[in-house]
Amino acid sequence: MVADVRRRSAAAAAGLAAGDRILEINGHALRDAIDFQFHAAGARLRLAVERDGRRRALTLARDGGDLGLELVAPQPQEIATCGNACVFCFIHQNPKGLRRSLYVKDDDFRLSFLHGNYITLSDLDEAELARIEEQRLSPLYVSVHATDPALRTRLLGRPRKPAEILPRMERLAKAGIDMHAQVVLCPDLNDGAHLGRTVHDLAALHPHVVTTAIVPVGLTRHRERLPALRGLTPPEARALIDTVHGWQATFLGGLASRFVFLGDEIYLLAGRPLPPAEAYEGFRIAEDGIGLVRRFEDGWALAARRARPRPASPRRPTIVTGTLYAPRMARLVAPLTAQQVAARVVAVPNVLFGEAIGVAGLLAGADIRRTLAALDDPGDEIMLPAVAVRESDGVFLDDLTPADLARDLGARVRVVPAEPAALLRALLGS
Repeated sequence: MVADVRRRSAAAAAGLAAGDRILEINGHALRDAIDFQFHAAGARLRLAVERDGRRRALTLARDGGDLGLELVAPQPQEIATCGNACVFCFIHQNPKGLRRSLYVKDDDFRLSFLHGNYITLSDLDEAELARIEEQRLSPLYVSVHATDPALRTRLLGRPRKPAEILPRMERLAKAGIDMHAQVVLCPDLNDGAHLGRTVHDLAALHPHVVTTAIVPVGLTRHRERLPALRGLTPPEARALIDTVHGWQATFLGGLASRFVFLGDEIYLLAGRPLPPAEAYEGFRIAEDGIGLVRRFEDGWALAARRARPRPASPRRPTIVTGTLYAPRMARLVAPLTAQQVAARVVAVPNVLFGEAIGVAGLLAGADIRRTLAALDDPGDEIMLPAVAVRESDGVFLDDLTPADLARDLGARVRVVPAEPAALLRALLGS
């Protein structure tokens, strides 16, 4: 289904319009957006289109790479769901009463290819594996967690379609499919020697297993009747950093890549400096929380050097963020006092999920409102992180909106993109 057509584009010239359903390209029936991309690679496309219940033929001549159309995103009922019951699954730890889409456990290879969602590979049947190979859906993002078959079965909660992970990854690697692997680290389960085995088993499949990310398990306060788990302690985080840095040095010599990378949360928990930008080798998995802090802080330093002169009058903005990053954010903005900007950073405790969850992207509107309402003065303007609201409509996880907060707090509210230059411009009054 076509969601939008850009003016003066190849799609517009062909006569496509929002609401059209594209049924075929050059005689090939389409199942989904990936089929569309696969069959739309040619210079001249014969389209069978359904509009208002009637079928019509259109011809699209490609002018450059971009066709100028946007497709409707898959609906929850169209997404392949996960048949596992992972002991650490975050969706099982959601509180009740959130919108329905937040409880969808996707394990869809199409979303992995299109959007970087992590999948287990355990739910794939032969036809789906063959399709990945035929259409060269690369890269994929794979939740591995452990390569030991018995341990992985335990971590995945006895999957409905048990399948060993390494043979499947070996098959995809032989087909030329690149993969980014992920390990959700659960202390006392897949750490220690098990982690070492997993990392080195995956390294044997490099370069098609391009990276392996190690991220800490996220535990909310809603774990009734779920397996007992605990998070990393600061000493464990420091020991893990030392171990992984040793592996990186070895892999860099043998694979020409550090190969294994740690989530930013682990460095913050350990109180250790984050690696320099070059250690993240292009930030290929930044969206998994690998190098986001380094990229943001380096970008902030660059934006600060390029910033325009101080604002015409003093400013007192309030920056909202999670408890995990708040101390570093406060240090970043402190020098702005020399430019008449007295920015206050407010760390919002996460009551909805529990205070062990300290990232800004999981803040609820009610928690932000509660914290800011306790302040004597919200300042000139409240700046909310864009990662805390849904991109399509600006709604928080609990369905409150920034407008609700502005009304209830009687203050100006601005949603600021998670980009250092955008935040700096907002702080300076741009």
